[in-house]
Amino acid sequence: MNPKTFYIVSDSVGETAELMVKAAVSQFTNSEMRIQRIPYVEDLETLDEAVQTAKESEGLIAYTLVKTEFRERIKTKAEENQVVAMDLMGPLIENLKGYLDEQPALQPGLVHKLDEDYYKRIEAIEFAVKYDDGRDAKGILKADLVLIGVSRTSKTPLSQFLAHKQLKVANVPIVPEVEPPEELFQVHPSKCIGLNIDSEQLNHIRTERLRSLGLDGSANYAKEERIQEEIDYFNKIVDKIGCRTINVSTKAVEETANAILNTIR
Repeated sequence: MNPKTFYIVSDSVGETAELMVKAAVSQFTNSEMRIQRIPYVEDLETLDEAVQTAKESEGLIAYTLVKTEFRERIKTKAEENQVVAMDLMGPLIENLKGYLDEQPALQPGLVHKLDEDYYKRIEAIEFAVKYDDGRDAKGILKADLVLIGVSRTSKTPLSQFLAHKQLKVANVPIVPEVEPPEELFQVHPSKCIGLNIDSEQLNHIRTERLRSLGLDGSANYAKEERIQEEIDYFNKIVDKIGCRTINVSTKAVEETANAILNTIR
C-alpha cells in the first residue's frame, strides 16, 4: 500500500508543525506516512493549490497559519473538497487572546526572530567570556565594543551586561608595567570606551576588596600613589587612542551600561 502524504502548510518555515505531526504519526506503528512541507505561504492561491493537491493524492493537511484570513480560507476549501485539515495554530492563538486580553500580532515567523535574538545573545556572552581581561588580543578587532580601564572599574560585569544586549564586547586592563596590545590602537576610537574613576573611590574599592580576601588593606595595590600612577597611565592611553570615557565612580553597572549604550548610539 502506498504511503499517505501529510501536507504541512505554513506561512513560515513549518518546522514546528512538522515536529508535532511526526510526534503524532510515530504513535501509529503499522502505518507509513510521508510528510511534505508547503512553507512560506503568502497568498490564498497557494492554499487552494495545497488543498487540491491533498485531495488528488488522498492526503491530509496540518497547518500553522497566523493570519485569520488564511486559516478561514484553508478550512473552507478543505471542507468543500472533503479534505481533512487540522489547524495547529488557530485554537491556541484564540485561547491566548482571551486569556491575555491582548490582540495577537498575526505576523508570521516571530518565533524564529525570537530564536535568532536568543542565539545572538548567547554568542555575545561567549565572546565576552573568551575575550575578557585582555586574554586574547585577537578579540579586540572582532569586537563591537572595547572597554579599557584600570583594575576594579567593572570591565567584566559591564561586558557581560552589554552581551545581553547582543553586543560583542572585549575588555582590556590598563597597567603601567604592561604595554597595551597593538590591536587596541588599530580600533576606531568610536568603538572604544575608557572607564574612568576617581582615585579616592578606587582606593576605597580596592581596600575593601583586599579585606574581603583576608589580605592587608594597605598593600601597594590600594595605595593612593599607585592608584594615581595607574590613572595617569590610563589617561595617557586614552589620549593616544582618542576614545571617549565614562566616569564610573558613583555608577552601578546598569547605569554605566546605559551610559555606554547612549554614547555609542
